[in-house]
Amino acid sequence: MAKVTVLGGCGGVGTVASETLAGSGVFSELVIADVNIEKAKELARKIKGCKVTAVAVDANKPASIKKVIAGSDVVLNCVGPFYKYGPIILKAVIESKINYVDVCDDFDATELILAMDKDAKKAGVSALIGMGSSPGIANVLVRFCADSLLDQVEAVDIYHAHGGEKAEGPAVVKHRIHSMEAPIPMFLNGKFTTVNMFQESGKALEEVCEFQDVGTYSVYAYPHPETITLPKYLKGVKRVTNLGLVLPPDYAELIKGMVRLGATSEKPIEVQGQKVIPLEFAVTYILSQRPRLNKEAGLNQAMGCLKIVVKGSKGGEKNTYIFSMSSRGQGMGEGTGVPAALGAMLMAMGKIKDKGVFPPEACVNPLDVLELAKTRVKLGGGKGLPIVIEHIDKTGKSQKLNLFG
Repeated sequence: MAKVTVLGGCGGVGTVASETLAGSGVFSELVIADVNIEKAKELARKIKGCKVTAVAVDANKPASIKKVIAGSDVVLNCVGPFYKYGPIILKAVIESKINYVDVCDDFDATELILAMDKDAKKAGVSALIGMGSSPGIANVLVRFCADSLLDQVEAVDIYHAHGGEKAEGPAVVKHRIHSMEAPIPMFLNGKFTTVNMFQESGKALEEVCEFQDVGTYSVYAYPHPETITLPKYLKGVKRVTNLGLVLPPDYAELIKGMVRLGATSEKPIEVQGQKVIPLEFAVTYILSQRPRLNKEAGLNQAMGCLKIVVKGSKGGEKNTYIFSMSSRGQGMGEGTGVPAALGAMLMAMGKIKDKGVFPPEACVNPLDVLELAKTRVKLGGGKGLPIVIEHIDKTGKSQKLNLFG
């Protein structure tokens, strides 16, 4: 039995991950580490399944991080935004020589974290990064296609939509703003490139996507790490894109509008004698409008869908596989927190043996993830990941498949 520490363990994603880990039977001890110690203690009192404790941590201070993770077998990092905290935390974990899992979904943080590969190898640390929904399960399913269904993967298009969660924190909104401001990496025509959401390069990728159980929405370019990591694993692939949307659409447009207007700077300005950071105001205002926009859209429950379209060839014939994971009543917390917990379980069970820093497609066996989801995840009755698979053959004939039993 092992000890796991969840950094950011009582946030929206961390709470689900902590609950899943405690009930998995893999760990004998769970430490919930968070800056909000009272909330962490409250969650620790509620969770059953193993010994659970709560501790305070300051993710800005490596000494604080090292103190709370001491004695752990695995550290699961759910502290966002990752462009700010990802590199700081992983450096502290590597120096502590502890295996690591995170849900990093910022592409620039991913590049910085991958650059720590040599340090992790030298320390004998295995670090699995981006083990959420997208990135995470998306990468794992693409690897499954490459390993088991296709001889050659030619194109991967990843789509995601979610919203309606009871609460949303500032870190999530800051991640979205950061995603909209930065050049967005895509892999097009066999080459790495970048697009800008508000310019023609980004608009050219916008499309309407039908999401199972969620609806049909316009999606826009999203800077998730799959477009950086998957082409390095998939030899000969010509296209990898990531497009997404936060629901409801008016909420997404509010965030986009604040960015477009330039109201998200981190440089303080003076307002009636007071120093104000535009970004902090923008985030606070956006969150203040969220309940109203959800209500106007009739969005009264969490919902989400991840859709992966993989095109390629088998035996010289064209094939397309479409994977969809959708839910109503569950949103980003479950969609990200459960896969993260599965990654931490795999790490503790010795299923990830290589030392270094890896994205999911480079070190996770897809069948290990699916088996764990069936046998160890208590949420939702332990029925595994709700994956619907559609196969389209060379003639355009479509049929639903049940590949995972």
